[in-house]
Amino acid sequence: MAAKKFVELNVEVRAKAGKGAARATRREGLVPGVVYGGKSEPVMIAIDPRLIMRELHGSWRSQLYQIVVDGKKTSVALMRAVQLHPVTDRPLHVDFQRMVAGQQIRVEIPVHFVGEDECPGIKRDGVLNTVYHSVEINCDVDHIPEAFTADISGLDLHDTISWSQLQGTENVTHTNQHEEDFVIATIAAPTVAVEVEDEAAEAEEAASEEKASEE
Repeated sequence: MAAKKFVELNVEVRAKAGKGAARATRREGLVPGVVYGGKSEPVMIAIDPRLIMRELHGSWRSQLYQIVVDGKKTSVALMRAVQLHPVTDRPLHVDFQRMVAGQQIRVEIPVHFVGEDECPGIKRDGVLNTVYHSVEINCDVDHIPEAFTADISGLDLHDTISWSQLQGTENVTHTNQHEEDFVIATIAAPTVAVEVEDEAAEAEEAASEEKASEE
């Protein structure tokens, strides 16, 4: 596998699977999980919940993790799913999928917007209307982008930026089956201006109706 920026996660191996073992792991203050895939047997693990919460604040869906057991680096994996408590949002379970060189995978990549300070539309009080905060793609595991970049520095009111204009889309294909080149974001007109236009249109319509009644 090509050299990439990995985040190391220290975990413990659990001897047992099942709901009882998972509950026991949580009573110990850890999060139960599993590492699967890569043509190897699944491995039950336990991990510090603080490590999971730290990653949830970042681009965890596209981040590659180096699983470390007792100081030994083992699998490289993607965090595929995190189950959270419905009230406390405390992590209850986590799934990791092993990666192997040359493997084709489907993964969700975040879109980062740059150039807002130079954007003419925003300078005119426009609003960035984001249609896609992330895009699902197919790619080789060796070419997982950390993020796509959307440069909006040249956009004016009502302008859009599409998939084909994103930076970082080399070596990947999106999974959108409905559109080949779809809109990622638009610069919407300021709300106040829209309201003024609506009021003007209503006044003009009322004047026309009044004139028609007089005739």
